[in-house]
Amino acid sequence: MKLKKYDGNPILSSNPANEWENYCVLNPAVIYDEAKREFVMLYRAAGDTEMHHIHLGLATSKDGFHFERQSDKPVFSPSVDGPDAGCVEDPRVVKFGDWYYMTYAARPYAPGRYWSAEAMKKRTWLNPPADGPAFLKGNDTLTHLAITQDFRTFKRLGRITDSRDDDRDVILFPEKINGKFVRLSRPTRYREGAPSCPKPSTWIAYSEDLMEWSNPKVLMQGETDWESLKIGGSCPPLRTEKGWLHIYHGVAEKEKGRGYRAGAVLLDLDNPEKILARTKDPILEPEAECEIRGIYSGCVFPTGNVIVDGMLYVYYGAADKYVCVATVELDAFLEYLMNECRL
Repeated sequence: MKLKKYDGNPILSSNPANEWENYCVLNPAVIYDEAKREFVMLYRAAGDTEMHHIHLGLATSKDGFHFERQSDKPVFSPSVDGPDAGCVEDPRVVKFGDWYYMTYAARPYAPGRYWSAEAMKKRTWLNPPADGPAFLKGNDTLTHLAITQDFRTFKRLGRITDSRDDDRDVILFPEKINGKFVRLSRPTRYREGAPSCPKPSTWIAYSEDLMEWSNPKVLMQGETDWESLKIGGSCPPLRTEKGWLHIYHGVAEKEKGRGYRAGAVLLDLDNPEKILARTKDPILEPEAECEIRGIYSGCVFPTGNVIVDGMLYVYYGAADKYVCVATVELDAFLEYLMNECRL
């Protein structure tokens, strides 16, 4: 079963009026505000600059398809001199009580035009000390946590991943399970003495306070051709009557790091380490013009999902250039997972 892509995609494109978002918008976090009956989107954005600082913008919608920007300025930007001074990207958002918790990937230095090998050789602003931290020398990713109640003011809480692991795609479950917070993540390097696996995969870990995470373990690895190079979590898990519904991404070995596609799993509600069902074929893959031509040509990268009135909305970045959406009736999708993909 494939998700149905919206005919009006892309639903958000770069804005030439604002320098901070005049080159690309992508990989959004989306939640549904029940009180306002409104879709709220935090989207990644960057301007056409050499350093390519990455910010987050805010947009809202009443129908989940037509979004309006809420500010000409970013609502969340890299700090001036902190560990997230280079970029704040790929947000994922869940709600606990009256607060929204946002995980985001960050780098100490601006990434530059990462799609250009020539540009990457000219990043003169990278000046880490030779004997400094490994993540600083590599400009590696750390995942940070921030909280907000209005998506306009945020409190940064700091990093929640080990600085030695180059860990991103960190996603929180929207409620505690057996009294503990649960997260998914995708490390690409493993510190000495830590568990490891052959290829970047989805890991699961638990925490008492959201900041310190103990005993991470591999939850799932790539199994079929379309996910043979690496996989990682994409969207925050959603509670359904059949289990935790989680959309993840995969990349094929033969496509050498390009060709991002998406699949789905159902995890047990009480034991999220137990996979109940998993799609063998992609439920979303690059096909449309906006998905196959861009910064990362041939890429669909989901980062936000909500269930509203029985419909699953999945929001994704297309070719690292646009924001798109696809939908499916939840009951039909769950039936497909339980009948056709059950393990």
